[in-house]
Amino acid sequence: MEGFQAVVETATGWPGIGIVFTYSFLIAFALPGPSEIVLAAPLDITESRTLTLGIIILTSAVGKALGSLFAFHLGQEAKKAGPITRWLERSRFDVISWSEKRTVEIAQKYGYAGLGLALCVPFFPDTISIYAFAVLEESYAKFAVATFFGSLGRLVLTVAVFGGAISLL
Repeated sequence: MEGFQAVVETATGWPGIGIVFTYSFLIAFALPGPSEIVLAAPLDITESRTLTLGIIILTSAVGKALGSLFAFHLGQEAKKAGPITRWLERSRFDVISWSEKRTVEIAQKYGYAGLGLALCVPFFPDTISIYAFAVLEESYAKFAVATFFGSLGRLVLTVAVFGGAISLL
């Protein structure tokens, strides 16, 4: 995990956009780390830092949405695979019960907007939410839109809160 973060933190130029995309794609279903790390990538791809940051945020949101769709597909397949479900049920963390309970609460109350809102929380691991929704829901398109806007919102919120705090120092 630390190796992936180090690569993102040292990515430069336009090839760095590919690294941001790949990291964001992987973070959605395989890497248990902060997606906000892409904001630290020192990509000098435009004259404007604001425009560069916008490109990073959009690239990350697209990468995470596509990675989430991959997780969604895995979740759809997991519903059909008894051994995976039985293994998760026997795990000491009872991932199925916990994530289903929380996700069902969010899904019933807010639907896909709930997933998008849950993904907007900076520095909160979202892989469990993504997989839980992936197992419970069935619309690829709605899932992709929710994860895209949730990921976009998370990075914009992070920049707004932490960028503002840094400027006060």
